[in-house]
Amino acid sequence: MERKRSDIIADALEGLILDSTFDDGERLDEVQLADRFDVSRTPIREAFQRLALSGLVEQIPRRGVFVRHPGPVELLEMFEVMAELEAVCVRLAAIRITDAALASLRAINQRCQDAVQQNDSDRYYLENEIFHQTLYRQSGNSFLEQECLRLHRRLKPFRRLQLKLRGRLRQSMAEHEAIVDALDQGDGRQAESAIRQHVAVQGEKFHHLMASVRTAVNSSGP
Repeated sequence: MERKRSDIIADALEGLILDSTFDDGERLDEVQLADRFDVSRTPIREAFQRLALSGLVEQIPRRGVFVRHPGPVELLEMFEVMAELEAVCVRLAAIRITDAALASLRAINQRCQDAVQQNDSDRYYLENEIFHQTLYRQSGNSFLEQECLRLHRRLKPFRRLQLKLRGRLRQSMAEHEAIVDALDQGDGRQAESAIRQHVAVQGEKFHHLMASVRTAVNSSGP
C-alpha cells in the first residue's frame, strides 16, 4: 500500500526535529514547509496533527505550531510507564489470549524476522506496531488498551529511532520471541519480565537512546 504524503512528510519532520534542525520552541511555518515539500498546505497540517499526537509539536490556537523536545527525564518517565502498562497487558493476555491471536503473533514475528534479515528497520517497526497492538487487544481490557495506544503514540518516534541502532533489530526480535513463548505457555510472570526488558530504556539502553536522538537520524537522513 502506498503511504500517504502526509505520513512521509511527518516522518521527515520528525527526523528534522530529533536531529535539532528545528530547535525546541521554534515555530513551524506552514507555508514554507509546503514549499519545501512541494505540496499544498493540507498534508502539512495533517503531518502536524500526527506529530502533535507524539508530543513533538504543540499546536497553539491562533499562534501556530511549535517544536517541543521532550527532555531525558520526561522520556525516561514515559518509557517506565509504558513498560509497566505493557507488563499488565501481557499478564492478562497470558490468561485470555486466543489460539488465533497466538498464531497471529507468530506470523507477525516471522514478518519481523524477514525485516531483520533485510536490515529494514522501517518495515520492522510497522510490524512491531501490529505486534504490540495485538498484545494490548489480547489483554481483554479495552480501557487499558486505549491507554497503551495513547502512550505508544507519544513514544513512537523514539521507539522507532532505537531500531536504527546497531544490533537492536536482532535484540528486539529475540525479545519478541520470548514474549510469545511465555504467552504460549500461559506464564504471565515470564511474559511480564520479557516485555519489561523489551520496552524499558533504563541504564545503558537509555544512554544509547539519548545518543541516537542526536546521531542516528543524522546518519539516516530525513
